[in-house]
Formats: sequence, C-alpha cells, structure tokens
Amino acid sequence: MIQRRAFLAATVGGTAAALAGCADDGGGDEAAILDETLTLTTTTSTYDTGLLDEVNAAFEARYGVEVQAIARGTGAALETGRAGDSDVVMVHARSLEDEFLREGHGINRRDLMFNDFVVVGPDDDPAGIDGMDEVTEAFRAIADAEATFVSRGDNSGTHAKELAIWDASDVDPGGEWYREAGSGMGEVLNQADQTPAYTLSDRGTFISQQSELDIEIRVEGPIEGGPELLANPYGIVAVDPGVHENVNYDLAMAYIGFLTSHEGQEIIEEYTVEGEQLFFPEAVSEDPNFRQYVPEDWSPDEE
Repeated sequence: MIQRRAFLAATVGGTAAALAGCADDGGGDEAAILDETLTLTTTTSTYDTGLLDEVNAAFEARYGVEVQAIARGTGAALETGRAGDSDVVMVHARSLEDEFLREGHGINRRDLMFNDFVVVGPDDDPAGIDGMDEVTEAFRAIADAEATFVSRGDNSGTHAKELAIWDASDVDPGGEWYREAGSGMGEVLNQADQTPAYTLSDRGTFISQQSELDIEIRVEGPIEGGPELLANPYGIVAVDPGVHENVNYDLAMAYIGFLTSHEGQEIIEEYTVEGEQLFFPEAVSEDPNFRQYVPEDWSPDEE
C-alpha cells in the first residue's frame, strides 16, 4: 500500500519549504517575474485530466509569466529535455527519470504527486480478471485468453509500467490480440472502449473520461487496496543549465518551487473530476524523502 497519502495542509515549522526565492505561501507581490515564458514538457495524463490548466493558471497569476505546455508521453517529454527544448519536465516513469539525471540533462528532481494505474476492460470480461488481487495474474489471464489488449506503445510512463508488468508476469505479449496504438492515454481509452478491449490506464485519466466510456476498472491499484506494482508516482525535473545554456533555469526552479509549496500542493489535492480526487500531493509530507533528488539507486561511491 502507498503510505504517503497524508498531506499536511498546515505545518508548523520544519517541513521542506519551497525553494528560496521561488515561491512562498504568503500574500507577497503577485508578479515577481514578468514577461517570461516557461516551456514545460509533461505527460498526456496531466493534460488530459485538466490538472495542468489548474496549476499553470495559478503559477501564471502569481508570477506574471506564461507557461507553454507540451503534452507528450514521458519518453518524448524527456527527449525534448535532452535536446534542450524545454526548461522543465513533469513525468511519471522513475527509471526513465533516473536515466535522464545520470546523463546530466536533469537537475533538482522533486517528488510531486502520485496516483495509481488500473486495468480497465469490457463488461463481459472475457479474460475473467475482474477483482483480481494481483495484476500479474490478470495480465497472464489476458494473454492466455488472447483477449484484445490495447497498449500505449509510445515509450510513455504508462507504457513503461505496462512492459514491466508483462515482464513480471513472464509473458511476452504479441499476436493479433495485442495492439500497439502509439497514442496518448485518452485516445487509447477510446480505442479500448470501441473495440472493446483491456488496457492499462492511470486512474486520473480514466476518471476524467469515465462518463463517456463503457469499459470499467477490472483490477484496482494501491489507492484502492490493489498491488503496489500499480503505483504511479510523478516527478518534476529542471533541465540542467550546465548542459543546455539556453534553458530558463531560474523560471524552471520557480515553477518547481511553486508546485511543491503548500499552495501548489493544495491545488493538486483539491483538484477533482466528478467529485473524485485524481492526484495526491507528495512533495509536502510527514516523511520527507531526501533521496528524491538523485537516481533511486545512486550512492556516494559513484562520485
């Protein structure tokens, strides 16, 4: 189970605050930075759910700047950062983030928020996976039944998670039943609905489109008691100005500071669709993770 859902709406001293000079939780000057543009590359899930509009509007109002958001899969978002064509990336595949950091393209990574993944599928549930406790068992059942599965197939964070689940299930997916869409989450959910078929979705995007879909959640993630393998943490990383001199590092750090401040985290916590919370803030917590800035398996011996 995820143990990080406790969010401190008000903390008396000591909790990691926003980066100095980047954001505060008081009512200071609203336009500390003027007439600049921040280029953000992020996942389709933050865009499709509407969360991005909410947080970016608040940041723009606070600092008098413009956020140019480019929604892509995590892999493509990080490639944009590698090319120096974005100032900051917001993604959800820790292994790909770690690679980005190790290569020297990213700096000052922060945990931002989390939700989870769910396996969704049609009413008749041809693979019989409804309510299964283990997602690996469900994936094996889908493969054994050769029930249609629509994959993102786009090197996104969701695609990376899907491949990790197939690997843990000892299944090499392929054949007519396995379809690689090469599309974002919203389009894949529509394809799965129209086929009908199974797919892996982040909970936020599924909830935001649920009223227009006939497919339903068949295997829950850890937010509703499902396996930890379906956890879906999001991170935010500034593109390293030491490698890419053209990036707006100061504005990137202002954005990271704002989103990880109490104000930014409250916006994330309070954002709902159809009365349901889509994302859970993680930057301000009872149990700060000071290793969040470096790759998960990094040790001082590497220096």
